[in-house]
Amino acid sequence: MPSPGFRRARPALALTLLAPTLAAAWDNTPTPPQTSAKTLEGVSVSARSEPKTQAGFPATKVTVAAAQIQETVNAVDVEDAAKYLPSVFIRKRNYGDTQPVLATRDWGVNSSARTLVYIDDVPVSALIANNNTIGAPRWGMASPDSIDHIDMLYGPFSAAYPGNSMGGVLRIDTKLPDQPEVTLKQTEAMQDFDLYGTHDHLWTSQTTFTAGEHSGNWGFFFSANAMNSFSQPLSFITSPGVPTGTSGTLPARNKTGQTANVLGAGGLLHSRTLDLNGRLSYDITPWLQASYMLGYWHDMGQAQAQTYLDNAAGAPTYGKAAAFASSIYGLGADHLMQAATLKTDTRGDFDGELVVTHYAFLRDSQWTPAGVAADTGLTTHGRLASYAGTNWSTADLRGTWRPDGYDGTQEVTAGAHADQYTLKNPTTNLTDWLDPQSTTTLYSAGSGKTSTRAVWAQDAWRFATDWLLTLGGRYEWWQASDGFNFSGKTAIHQPSEKSDAFSPKATLRWDLAPDWRITGSLARSVRFPTVGELYQLVSTGTTYTSPNPDLKPERAYDGELAVEHATDGGLVRLSLFQENTRDALIQQTAFLAQYPVPVNYVVNVGEVRNRGVELAMQRDDVLLRGLELSGSVTFVDSTILSDDSFASAAGTTADGKHVPYVPRWRATAVATYRPDQAWSFTLAGRYSGRQYSTLDNTDDTPHVFGAFDAFTVFDARIQYRINSNLTAGFGVDNLTNEKYFLYHPFPQRTFVADLKLRL
Repeated sequence: MPSPGFRRARPALALTLLAPTLAAAWDNTPTPPQTSAKTLEGVSVSARSEPKTQAGFPATKVTVAAAQIQETVNAVDVEDAAKYLPSVFIRKRNYGDTQPVLATRDWGVNSSARTLVYIDDVPVSALIANNNTIGAPRWGMASPDSIDHIDMLYGPFSAAYPGNSMGGVLRIDTKLPDQPEVTLKQTEAMQDFDLYGTHDHLWTSQTTFTAGEHSGNWGFFFSANAMNSFSQPLSFITSPGVPTGTSGTLPARNKTGQTANVLGAGGLLHSRTLDLNGRLSYDITPWLQASYMLGYWHDMGQAQAQTYLDNAAGAPTYGKAAAFASSIYGLGADHLMQAATLKTDTRGDFDGELVVTHYAFLRDSQWTPAGVAADTGLTTHGRLASYAGTNWSTADLRGTWRPDGYDGTQEVTAGAHADQYTLKNPTTNLTDWLDPQSTTTLYSAGSGKTSTRAVWAQDAWRFATDWLLTLGGRYEWWQASDGFNFSGKTAIHQPSEKSDAFSPKATLRWDLAPDWRITGSLARSVRFPTVGELYQLVSTGTTYTSPNPDLKPERAYDGELAVEHATDGGLVRLSLFQENTRDALIQQTAFLAQYPVPVNYVVNVGEVRNRGVELAMQRDDVLLRGLELSGSVTFVDSTILSDDSFASAAGTTADGKHVPYVPRWRATAVATYRPDQAWSFTLAGRYSGRQYSTLDNTDDTPHVFGAFDAFTVFDARIQYRINSNLTAGFGVDNLTNEKYFLYHPFPQRTFVADLKLRL
């Protein structure tokens, strides 16, 4: 295990090599649309050129370009680029985190399968589960320096996307340079962490290389990203009492107000990751392009624990607390993604696209000791949890017909979709927990498959000069099969399940004036259970997550009314939205007769309602030339209307309570000052209200391990273009050193510096 001293060691490339200056972060709102009713396309804050009918996504869309990301955000991981989009929150615990899930205005951080993420039309959402572990999108299939722009699409209002879009769709488009381009970037970050008995300086060092060119019929882009990172504690070891014969226990409570004294810190993770991504394209004809994308992600890590306890002799001890063992582990993973696309761009009557993908967990293992021994000793034997063999494949075929030509009044799109998700998650016993090859007998297992087939069609018709009507529908057939669970000595072959559903969509847009637009959207969406919700069985320490093979699909009914007003150098949008979800798939904790401890499992909650309002604003040249202000405020009334399945030992009810993981308020504010072409200064803030993680909202104790706190975080960044080839940046994330929990303790004040050379 690496020592605390190693965590404090300075990286090979010192921060003094980078230009130290002031601080800034990022503005999420692009330039406002033009004032012509014919070019103000989609409810969008982007002025990018698109077909006049904009059949792709008819409702609210926000775009951020690569130049804004690079200039104003401390972007270490790909997901950092989206953190100031309205109503969006990405739960990233540390640099190189493998579990950064996307939360939107309707759904929170435990809803990874209720949002979709695409890179170059390739789905990278892990619809294998709906959680914060293996359900997080595979962000590593791109690097921050490969991004051309990001689109955030709000709501399930396009028939082109499955019901998993009920929370929204994040699309990342990467670049393919027209001229030869090579970049080298070095990023260094240092976090000061101070909480309970843990005080440390934690370093992250990242090196990124990219190269690309488009010459003749061929084009390519390649990126390599290597990171060496040390995280703050991802957990704390707690106890309802004081271990016998020890001192050093810190009095504390848990999220429900019960005694949960802190004995030490766990999950102090040192990880080394390598992302290799490549894209090769070939122009078969001037209007037909083929491309191939390859992504490889490698991760190796070790997590250690820090005890605050001393025995009677004054020596460190774990006090026989078993939770120390589950906070110490090793991990190793190798993932491979491949995608092939064939796309036309005729700018004529017909166009088409075919996208085929495959994602494979070649290796994905975590090994941990089975328990603790005397003092700070660990048992020799342990367990190995593996996802090797988990994979998914997708195929999408899409066609577009423009009866009146490319700039005509109508655009009809239609397509077909197929996917299969396969889960393999055995846990085996180890004779030597430090040797992941020393496997013996099976401890537990969960496996199974889900598959979906779908057809869809959508028609965008400008039936009058200022009116655009978009109608669509999607029909899906879903099946779950091969479910298997093993726990202890019991093996169960789960029954197969089938379901099908139709999801209609409708959007009407009215450009009532050159600078005013009103858009109304209605949609039904159906999300089928993931294979993880159906069949995954997890046992970690004293926590059980039980599968539920009898889950029904959840059905959401969404509506949005958006009013947008463009002014000289600015834009304001007000959106009213509501979603009613029946048979909502939500995890709860209960006492079940067959388990001696509380169990987490997913149930169908009768009905939940999310309704609210979102206000987004952006303005250029405020008070002085070069000062840009933007921000958003979102209020959500998220209520459980009925939940007959809720089980509580305390006799509480879930009816009328707030939906877990959805804060009532979210807000962003961004100020960017560009005095000239070389300098940019940004100060940004993010606010999120408190959240509940229980259906009956009994977790009402904040600022403790396991709680979901309200937080206000300010970030800052400054960037200086030294010349056309060299750019330096310096920033601070969590400028005011806010200390908060979203179950895990989140990063405290972190200094970030980067130096980028472009050839």
